[in-house]
Amino acid sequence: MRITIFGTGYVGLVTGACLAASGNDVMCVDVDANKIARLNEGEIPIYEPGLESLVQENTAAKRLSFTTDAAAAVAHGTLQFIAVGTPPDEDGSADLKYVLKVAETIGQHMTEYRLVITKSTVPVGTSDKVRDALAQTLAARDAAVEFDVASNPEFLKEGAAIEDFMKPDRVVVGVDTERAADHLRALYAPFNRQHDRTMVMDIRSAELTKYAANIMLATKISLMNELSQVADRLDADIEQVRKAIGADHRIGYHFIYPGCGFGGSCFPKDVRALAHTAAKIGYETEIINAVERVNDRQKTILFDKLHAHFKGDLAGKTIALWGLAFKPNTDDMREAPACTLIEALWAAGASVRAFDPEAMEETRRIYGERSDLVLCRDGEQAATGADALVLVTEWQVFRTPDFKALSELMAQPVLVDGRNIYKPSYVASAGFAYYGIGRSAASGASRST
Repeated sequence: MRITIFGTGYVGLVTGACLAASGNDVMCVDVDANKIARLNEGEIPIYEPGLESLVQENTAAKRLSFTTDAAAAVAHGTLQFIAVGTPPDEDGSADLKYVLKVAETIGQHMTEYRLVITKSTVPVGTSDKVRDALAQTLAARDAAVEFDVASNPEFLKEGAAIEDFMKPDRVVVGVDTERAADHLRALYAPFNRQHDRTMVMDIRSAELTKYAANIMLATKISLMNELSQVADRLDADIEQVRKAIGADHRIGYHFIYPGCGFGGSCFPKDVRALAHTAAKIGYETEIINAVERVNDRQKTILFDKLHAHFKGDLAGKTIALWGLAFKPNTDDMREAPACTLIEALWAAGASVRAFDPEAMEETRRIYGERSDLVLCRDGEQAATGADALVLVTEWQVFRTPDFKALSELMAQPVLVDGRNIYKPSYVASAGFAYYGIGRSAASGASRST
């Protein structure tokens, strides 16, 4: 199949590479000439395990190409995917200007049937706006060209996106014609070999499904984070609680790990966007609003624990951070808990030494060069001379440090475990004051403050 994808960000690039790998002829188009030039040279602008080799392999096989020529891109594919950004406005709503601009562009150049598919995360009703933009643009040209519109939301986890695309739990397709459904069933047939995972529904239900899925997962995280706060105050161990409730198959172990809050490009933005959509139709989403409030509060917990340990005096202290990206296996720092912590530490007069396996350049881009931010070559260098160490992102490289050697590198052996990956009693035996998330004296956590 001949496919065009507008947008070479995270969703567009992963989608393009994976569809090309299944034998399709894919052209990706973007207005950013520098990004397209880099892609044509084999450079990948984001970090995602396996993506670079997949792009290079399919580019070399001439199944995947990159261009800034919108007219050529519209001429190329019967299927036209819209995978551009939908950044949040100040009120939390999704900004659709890029999506609708692509729809107008397709309308300006199409000369024969096209199926226009929204892959971007968009509010319910966006496909109606895409259809109107296409129809109005064609009418202005006095061009009678048939088209269909469909919704095909993505469900990709950063850090595991290739596997998620190649072996999906489900493929959600929202259509209002059988012609569109047939095209999308054919497109995803190679990903349904063992059993059909494609779920065909109406367009509005498909648009809502994306938000509903993310908010369900975000709610589980925020609920566990709130329970961790309760556990802290009751001298209970949230890790023991988590294991016990996860054994109930109705609950399960996925997304019930307490921590320092969620970030990234999806959960925070989607929670706000659906709450805004509901408010526009006169419904207050009390649970969804609470998810955002709990998450915002949870992002302050690492600073709060440091502030308490040092009895409110962080001025002049050096704090080491392990991890900057919002999760492992990505360089994405959008709404990352590390950013909340760094900025709070600076406001309190502390300086930061940090290491992340992939997000160092992104940190430099965000914060520039500062005397109170030292980006280090590894975790040990970051910890050297530090008054406290904070585990923010649970990269594999941080899983099994030599705590005894680490304590000797630091000015003060203080550890805040923002992801509960360490055994408190073991860390304490190496001489550390240990603070986890919802982990009390019952777990061996420090109460030495």
